[in-house]
Amino acid sequence: MRGRKRHLGVDVLGLLLIINVHSAGLQDREGAKSVLEMWAAKFPALELIWADGGYAGKLVDWVSTNLQRVLSIVKRPRKSGFKVLQWRWIVERMFGWLNRSRRLSKDFEALCETSETWIRIAMIQLMIRRLAKTT
Repeated sequence: MRGRKRHLGVDVLGLLLIINVHSAGLQDREGAKSVLEMWAAKFPALELIWADGGYAGKLVDWVSTNLQRVLSIVKRPRKSGFKVLQWRWIVERMFGWLNRSRRLSKDFEALCETSETWIRIAMIQLMIRRLAKTT
């Protein structure tokens, strides 16, 4: 996404819990802090968070000291070729679901808040379709 970064918090099923969209000029680790703070406030029982390798470094220490949670980094293997990583694929699959939405395939929105809203709408549509299949 040109000019924007999306930070998503999902559960183990890949359903959206937290989202934060901001300009691309902000570092990933700085953008993740606001998402993690929201996550800790909304889900106080959450103790373990899995994250991409881009969030490694000082953010792990910040989470443990400020939020009293464990941030576990899921790293890519050094071998070349494709390998499914146990927890990382959940968020990657979520981004794939979002790219199916016509409105989210291109960045039409002027405001980050509008982009967040359209992501929520896309996830609501996805969940409604799933519920409709089961009934």
